[in-house]
Amino acid sequence: MKIAALFPGQGSHALGMGQMMAAAFPAAQQVLDEAEASLPGLLALMREGPLEDLTLTANQQPALVATSVAVYRAWAQATGLTPAFAAGHSLGEYSAHVAAGSLSLQDALRLTRRRGELMQLAVPAGAGAMSAVMGDPAVVREVLAQTGGVAEIANLNAPTQTVISGEKAAVEAAGAALKVRGLKAIPLRVSAPFHCSLMQSARTGLSGDLHAAHCGPMSFPVIANVSAEAVSDSAQIAALLEAQITGTVRWVESIQRLADLGADMFIEFGQGTVLTGLVKRILPDARTINIHTPDDLTEFLELVGPAS
Repeated sequence: MKIAALFPGQGSHALGMGQMMAAAFPAAQQVLDEAEASLPGLLALMREGPLEDLTLTANQQPALVATSVAVYRAWAQATGLTPAFAAGHSLGEYSAHVAAGSLSLQDALRLTRRRGELMQLAVPAGAGAMSAVMGDPAVVREVLAQTGGVAEIANLNAPTQTVISGEKAAVEAAGAALKVRGLKAIPLRVSAPFHCSLMQSARTGLSGDLHAAHCGPMSFPVIANVSAEAVSDSAQIAALLEAQITGTVRWVESIQRLADLGADMFIEFGQGTVLTGLVKRILPDARTINIHTPDDLTEFLELVGPAS
């Protein structure tokens, strides 16, 4: 069994996330305690809210990292298993590196807090937009090439799901043009237009912090969002995470790469089931499971048993 560990990005948050796993597994509670020590007040926000404050990009990003890593470490403690590979969707790439040992939890929390702050400041409120487009990505590329202003591909999530991002007027114009071509563009409720060139100031602002962070040896390769290639050399991590801020999340290619490398079980660690759903759309026959609660972990152990 070759396990691919998957870690979700923004939008998967919820009040109380990670709490049940922390109550059942000391390894998970230790992660949340470390998160609170690094970012005082984060744990209470995750537990009690208010939800609108947890949803703020600067809070949501480190909270999701803490949750995913807590769940992952509980799973590792209970099973004795180690993934063959990991991948994270956007923000989740930081969680993947913590799991692989290439980033410390403290550095990942600090970086994602700063990343969220910079992303929120990069574009004035209401000036940017994102839309999920259902249909052929080749048509999306063709329409965007003919659209004025900034409207770019942010995420290639599934064979027929592409997210576009940029200036509000340009994204809306692209949506109208896509509708004429028979594609459906659904506006997303987001606080900023992520993964496009409008995030350049965030990329520049985080660059120094990324390159100053210590990146240690990797226990297993991590698929990079911007290249969809397996990274085993920790010296590459800072540049790839920097490029990711303005670059496209190549999720379809990333999952296909994992399959090509031999991954035969995909486990999503953390709140929500977005990534397991996307995997099924990319690889319909793939074995997938989401682990967020002790019950999820029990289901996994019944499926495969603990490592011998």
